[in-house]
Amino acid sequence: MSYTYQGKVYSIAAPVKSISVNKCNVVVKDQSGAHHFKFTKADESKQFLTKLYQL
Repeated sequence: MSYTYQGKVYSIAAPVKSISVNKCNVVVKDQSGAHHFKFTKADESKQFLTKLYQL
């Protein structure tokens, strides 16, 4: 899955091993390593997680 946020393209490969969430911060660990996403609003992180759960 590719995800674009603030002009940057992030690529997350299935299978996702773990997801850590703390309000506006999300860390996703997949087979290629950890990816940190820092959002400005909690709603943005929730929208991202909704897309991620569909993987």
